[in-house]
Amino acid sequence: MKREIRLRIRVVDPPSGVVFGLQRGRNELVSPVMADGADISFDLSVRLGELPDGSGPNFLGSFTQGPVSARFVYVNSGTIAGQSNSCWRRRAKVPLTGIDAALIEEALRSEDSVLEARIAGRAKDGGPACASVPLLDGGWRVVPTGAV
Repeated sequence: MKREIRLRIRVVDPPSGVVFGLQRGRNELVSPVMADGADISFDLSVRLGELPDGSGPNFLGSFTQGPVSARFVYVNSGTIAGQSNSCWRRRAKVPLTGIDAALIEEALRSEDSVLEARIAGRAKDGGPACASVPLLDGGWRVVPTGAV
């Protein structure tokens, strides 16, 4: 039986007036929200499997993208987040590769916790984050579900 783990992606300091949304599958948009300058967070669950060689977790489900060894989640912004009048058409690629078995077990020990990653909401040009984004604060970490 496969287990599930809860994840949270926190978009830090997104540009105001831009819609952000989580991508599910090839093009479905989930939880779009208009940025107002405050951080935005997206909560999701992924199923846990094992990599074919047994070397670590395999993240499964409709939110995960990419090859088995380098899974990620997309946070879309602008027109691909449903904002038809936006000048932006961007997608931030949030890596799941930093989540190891120890972090998973720590997160699963408490029903009141979630694995969270923080990403910068702005790219160097001041627009919404895009492409492969680095994780802030050292990467994925276990936080209480209600943490802000």
